[in-house]
Amino acid sequence: MQDKGAFFSPFCRPRCLAAAAPAGRAKLTHPGKAILAGGIAGGIEICITFPTEYVKTQLQLDEKANPPKYRGIGDCVKQTVQSHGVKGLYRGLSSLLYGSIPKSAVRCNRLRGTYQGLTATVLKQGSNQAIRFFVMTSLKNWYKGDDQNKTINPIITGAFGAIAGAASVFGNTPLDVIKTRMQGLEAHKYKSTLDCALKILKHEGLAAFYKGTVPRLGRVCLDVAIVFIIYEEVVKVLNTVWKTD
Repeated sequence: MQDKGAFFSPFCRPRCLAAAAPAGRAKLTHPGKAILAGGIAGGIEICITFPTEYVKTQLQLDEKANPPKYRGIGDCVKQTVQSHGVKGLYRGLSSLLYGSIPKSAVRCNRLRGTYQGLTATVLKQGSNQAIRFFVMTSLKNWYKGDDQNKTINPIITGAFGAIAGAASVFGNTPLDVIKTRMQGLEAHKYKSTLDCALKILKHEGLAAFYKGTVPRLGRVCLDVAIVFIIYEEVVKVLNTVWKTD
């Protein structure tokens, strides 16, 4: 359903900037701190936003031609809670926390099942990170102006993160829909990523490529905002207890 590892890879690079660098020259974050902070931020974010990811995925798998099982976001939540209780909204959470392949992928009826949707996933994740970090970096540079060592308030960091998240949602939700379909139980219907896209377009129309946009928008905006805020705040704490200079 989702691929968290790719989101944090930029944080693991030795040249990441610290959240609060001293005046003069920007200080670089130790790679160990970056990895630890990114992991903590990711784990917390997943636990907070997973229900919206679950609903988004169910709506994307709900094909018009079947006919649809859900009438919308509220109906999806209602049916899930009625059938499985509140904990049903957290089905598959452990898979994300452990970094494993989504459950729907391994349930496919083909030995290639584990790699179903790989192309769409790579395209989705690549565009996700390109859009998010381009927008986030642009906003931070705009805010800091000529003083690149200027400290950014966590609230502003969160706002910038939410904007970056929203930009990625509107930019690549079609790829997310294709990825989800190719990892679903009906994945055997599609010969390739292109074939999946063409069949969705033919049988369901352009609107189908944006199914699940609203819950995904809510999750991703919160997701990116939380990750950037927690990451930078954790780095600040680590800088006080873990001296690496």
